[in-house]
Amino acid sequence: MRAAAALALSFIVATPVLAASGDWRRDATREDVERIGRLNSAWEGALSEARRGGHARDLRALGALVEPRAALPRPQPTPGNYRCRTIKLGSPGGRGLPYVAYGWFRCRVELTPGGDLVLEKTTGSQRQAGNLYPDSDRRLVFLGAVAWGDREGRATYRRDPERDQAGVFERVGAGRYRLVMPWPRQESKLDILELKR
Repeated sequence: MRAAAALALSFIVATPVLAASGDWRRDATREDVERIGRLNSAWEGALSEARRGGHARDLRALGALVEPRAALPRPQPTPGNYRCRTIKLGSPGGRGLPYVAYGWFRCRVELTPGGDLVLEKTTGSQRQAGNLYPDSDRRLVFLGAVAWGDREGRATYRRDPERDQAGVFERVGAGRYRLVMPWPRQESKLDILELKR
């Protein structure tokens, strides 16, 4: 009981300083700052393309997950293990599939001793890992990178521009979160990593 209380207290104390720099704009590339700044146009284009492609029913079934303004207060996830899956919306240049929903994998959120909140997708062929930075009362900003294939270890942000990923992390329900990555370099206009307890 004491250990659980200490962990909860350490999370509350660490919440204001989730990432080492505290300001994600200092750590982000200029391209990623611009990418996050164009989040609304990514939502608009990706959802429109998915609906035109015959996926309106799929989108309705996802509910708040695909509602651009569904973010709730207190976006910080509790450290621990989550089920997660990726939804890809839209396609670069209008070529390719406008909607793809993958099956469930495993993700983990860790609070480091230094107070950083780290998100990692631990299974699957595309595995994101990176820091969650404070941004507003309804969102965090994710700066990370993706590892491809089963044999590759964790990728690190700013080591390879082709692997870098940036997005916003939001709470959309009780124990339900999303990482929204606008304008990814491959396959889509908008990627959503859904996390559930």
